[in-house]
Amino acid sequence: MLLRPSVRPLCLSLSFHSKARRSYRPKCLSKDMGRVELDSKAKRQADFRLCNVSSHMTELLEIRADDPKMHVLLIPGNPGVVPFYKDFVESLYEFLDGNASITAISHLSHTKKDWDHGRLFSLEEQTDHKMDFIKQELENIEVPIILVGHSIGSYISIDMFRRSSEKVIYCIGLYPFLALNLQSTEQSIIGKIAASRVVSAALSLMVAALGFLPRSALRLIVTNSLAKSWSAVAVEATCSHLVQYHTMRNVLFMAMTEFRKLTATPDWAFMREKKEKLAFLFGGDDHWGPLQMFEEISKQVPGIALSIERGHNHAFSCTEAGASCVAKYVASLIKNQLLLSRQ
Repeated sequence: MLLRPSVRPLCLSLSFHSKARRSYRPKCLSKDMGRVELDSKAKRQADFRLCNVSSHMTELLEIRADDPKMHVLLIPGNPGVVPFYKDFVESLYEFLDGNASITAISHLSHTKKDWDHGRLFSLEEQTDHKMDFIKQELENIEVPIILVGHSIGSYISIDMFRRSSEKVIYCIGLYPFLALNLQSTEQSIIGKIAASRVVSAALSLMVAALGFLPRSALRLIVTNSLAKSWSAVAVEATCSHLVQYHTMRNVLFMAMTEFRKLTATPDWAFMREKKEKLAFLFGGDDHWGPLQMFEEISKQVPGIALSIERGHNHAFSCTEAGASCVAKYVASLIKNQLLLSRQ
């Protein structure tokens, strides 16, 4: 989930703690370091595209490499609004030295326009939608696919990996939401709201009402209420996409189905089978991907690549510093994995 982040100042230095198999330790010496590295040359801009996937209009954010060696498919959290990941996609492209085409795909009806006329989509339907996209758009590409999932997108990515192992060579989960956290008050509150159709509809109407405000006033409210450290891109995405009735209804409906699905135990057998092709990055203070889950994965899947990042919160992609630093970490994992696969 990518809802209201915990507000705290950015750390001047980011400490990465690793457990189990790791061979790279990314360091972001300051909150501007990532941008300094990328500003040395013009950054390639991500393009926005609408794509009809199984009769559903889907928003894509993508960069196509001239001679790609791989295709990275980013599965977002909830909300699955792709403009939130613009800085991350562009930074990842640069840190991969322009060798990867990258696509961030929206969740169904987490879009600026209500293409599906009020229809609500479950977690399972959102996963099927991503599989349909691979079959439609990526089935015939000659390069391997790497899945990168954020939050509930990590859960979706693992499910996709299970269903498409012949095409996917690596799967990375960022701040993964893989099971309910019964100790989280915020999750409990969100779960109760999402479980009530009446409350969900009322809250969605209240949020949508903000869309009638002048855009400058709306930006001010968003910036001062939940996005004080967010980039201008993330603030604009909130104003254009989240302040929509159909988006908020789908965010909450998807959350309801997530909470039902994630009462089950993660598929440890599959993760043990694919542990050399899986990696997870946890946050130091993240109730969606708590450190209890970090420890449980380490216990259930010995040898899997696990790391903890303590400098940014769950909504890392909404700040330029967080997007750049996590992109650098993901790029290092991918490069190391490609080196291992060639040995």
